Amino acid sequence: MTSPTIRVDDTLRRRPALAEWIHASGGIVHRDAAANAGYSVIEQRAEVRAGRVSRVRRRWLTASHPPPDLLAAALNGGSVTCVSAARRRGWWVPTDVDDAIHLRMAPHGASPVDDVVAHWTNRIAPPPGYGLMESVEDTLAHLAICLSPENAVIVWDSALRREQISVQAIRRIRWTTERARACAAAVTGLADSGIETRTVLRLRRSGVPVRQQVIIAGHAVDLLIGERLVVQLDGFAFHSSSRQRTKDVGDDAELVLRGYTVLRFTYAQVEHDWQWVERTIARAMATGAHLAS
Repeated sequence: MTSPTIRVDDTLRRRPALAEWIHASGGIVHRDAAANAGYSVIEQRAEVRAGRVSRVRRRWLTASHPPPDLLAAALNGGSVTCVSAARRRGWWVPTDVDDAIHLRMAPHGASPVDDVVAHWTNRIAPPPGYGLMESVEDTLAHLAICLSPENAVIVWDSALRREQISVQAIRRIRWTTERARACAAAVTGLADSGIETRTVLRLRRSGVPVRQQVIIAGHAVDLLIGERLVVQLDGFAFHSSSRQRTKDVGDDAELVLRGYTVLRFTYAQVEHDWQWVERTIARAMATGAHLAS
């Protein structure tokens, strides 16, 4: 059998308009990406003249209210990085971190024209695509400098989970700052949530013998202090459903029946009432709840 004939004009009719394609592609695209998708330079110029598409610094095309961080990067010849890139990549960022736009700018380049936080650095790794977003490695390096040591490790831990990067791989990178090297040494890649990382960091600073994701009765517990004190941490979203809450109660009961003491803390308690969480754990340890009988 012969293949059906496809008319070129039929193919073009099925293709979305350039503005629609830009919107579906994130709101801002490199002109070369548009050309590779079949939108010729002539077509691009026609859409700009018609006002359906806007050009940003010759290389970028936008349509229908592009994301502010990507637009700022295009306007300034920079790349989205630090907490802005972390949020865009879906990494967990603590609520007390500012929402300013962070851009990586080339050393000795022009100053940004917008009100942004600029990171003037040489790159560790090439950026993906056409360079509007920084690489994972450079984003982590900027986070290490920009955030407090604790918050930086929290976001790094989230990045390892989200990007499926091993601790061994992250420690092989040639980090250029002491703070980035400290983050690489501190992350474990084991935490299920940001509040778990925060809890582990704070307990270890106090000398508490804590282990993460220990398997007991066929299930992983968030933290195990000593031999018998289990600490479970309820993330803001994951433990909010009635079904998950029922499962949590059942798991806690099984642990108690096996001789463990179980303390369960919420997102709000860890983030906003840490002194009470720390005191509760200390009181449990004072009774010997963490020791094997």
